[in-house]
Amino acid sequence: MDMLWNGWGDPARATPLPDTVTGLLRDLLGVTPRAAAPLPLEDVDVPESPLDEAARRALEAAVGERADDVRTDAESRIRHTRGKSTPDLLRMRTGDVTDTPAVVVLPDSHDEVLAVLAACAGHGLSVVPFGGGTSVVGGLAPQRDGVFAALDLRRLNRLLDLDEVSRTATLQPGLRAPRAEALLAEHGYTLGHFPQSYEWATIGGFAATRSSGQASAGYGRFDEMVLGLTLATPEGTLDTGRAPRSAAGPDLRQLVLGSEGAFGVITSVTVRVRPVPRVRHYEGWRFASFEQGTAALRRLAQDGPRPTVLRLSDETETLIGLAQPEAIGASLQKQDAGCLAVVGFEGTEEDTAHRREGAAAVLRESGGTFAGEDAGQRWAHGRYSAPYLRDSLLDAGALAETLETAAYWSRLPALYAAVREVLTGTLTESGTPPLVMCHISHVYENGASLYFTVVSAQGEDAVAHWTRAKHAANEAILAAGGTITHHHAVGTDHRDWYVREAGPLGVEALRAVKRSLDPAGLLSPGVLLPAD
Repeated sequence: MDMLWNGWGDPARATPLPDTVTGLLRDLLGVTPRAAAPLPLEDVDVPESPLDEAARRALEAAVGERADDVRTDAESRIRHTRGKSTPDLLRMRTGDVTDTPAVVVLPDSHDEVLAVLAACAGHGLSVVPFGGGTSVVGGLAPQRDGVFAALDLRRLNRLLDLDEVSRTATLQPGLRAPRAEALLAEHGYTLGHFPQSYEWATIGGFAATRSSGQASAGYGRFDEMVLGLTLATPEGTLDTGRAPRSAAGPDLRQLVLGSEGAFGVITSVTVRVRPVPRVRHYEGWRFASFEQGTAALRRLAQDGPRPTVLRLSDETETLIGLAQPEAIGASLQKQDAGCLAVVGFEGTEEDTAHRREGAAAVLRESGGTFAGEDAGQRWAHGRYSAPYLRDSLLDAGALAETLETAAYWSRLPALYAAVREVLTGTLTESGTPPLVMCHISHVYENGASLYFTVVSAQGEDAVAHWTRAKHAANEAILAAGGTITHHHAVGTDHRDWYVREAGPLGVEALRAVKRSLDPAGLLSPGVLLPAD
């Protein structure tokens, strides 16, 4: 099944907002119905592909003369246009296809990827790897002068190897996460990687963007799971990871992780796996304030026992109940909503019981009140629903978008305040301020991430409205000592601020790597680093 071309996920799961919610949007935020319905797919005017016949023949030869795997039809190109940020979707809904690839190519092996890269180099085509299409930072819209090919990796979708003694699995990059989990579960294993994009994102995308799943407190980030990588580049193949750890020079795996297709195309990933947990238990805890809840999470992250899932919503996010569209606003009349923490435990019965008991003692000592298992189970049930809710909000005429960052614990309060202030200031429309919500979604011994969600009126130009706010938030993040991205990646949206974060010498070092692996600059130009 293909993802909705101008929205998120399965079209059958898109549902309109209840009248009570649209009324709240109107009364609280000044949201008015959108001026026009989204353009149907069949009405999108796509210029004819500029791919010449010689390039087409070379690409067909690269994929074993499978003509159907070199596609220039309008629908295929539309479905590979941009990613799933709110500006991406707003543009697609109006039929703006200025970032459409000239061709979509579907290789089915590492050797075919190498052959496609060689064919593209020979005909001056830029290349953008395409996995699940879930980028929210402009990672699929390259900066370019000429035409580009979308390299769709869906045919590289196999479990290549499972080493049960070492507990490792080698997976191809086009495996969508649910399929990867199903293949591993047949042998009793799991990755434990469940980001919000889980239903559609791919293994290669997780590696290329340094993804972080909702159970990162227990399983770790995806880059911590990766033991080896194979990278196809215009200059040949790079293999990394002979052992779980090594002192043989700088770790080249870390060079590939987070490279976002700018250095090469990941064609296999070896990851550590764990036994499928026998017990999954989620529960809720309430704190009087975000400050108090943050202190409690820090205690667990630093001194344990550490849960598998550990999240904390601020007062506004708790009050709104964003993850449940049918219940949005139900808590607005409550004066004691406080902040909700979701705490989850996965593993054996003995281990989860032990950690749950120890964590409960810490949470109570920190001022927390047990909010019951229902609160945790509701979160688990709706953990992938937020992007669908965003579609419904856009349909209703609201602007809804997210951004994230991370910092050391000592800097977190100032970072939280700075980003909230700038988002409120820049998104206030006709005197009506936006809803600015936040939660801590990933914790570490030394710091944590902040994930902001905003809902406001769209204004006359919703894309420009959000772009101003996003740029101002980026400035506030760097000024307050945060990183420009914790898990959404750099793409083109964060690139200029990433350059400042990395510094001139760091950027030049990365440029030197790109010149070695991709001397013609064909791969994802302008993604991660400015194009030369």
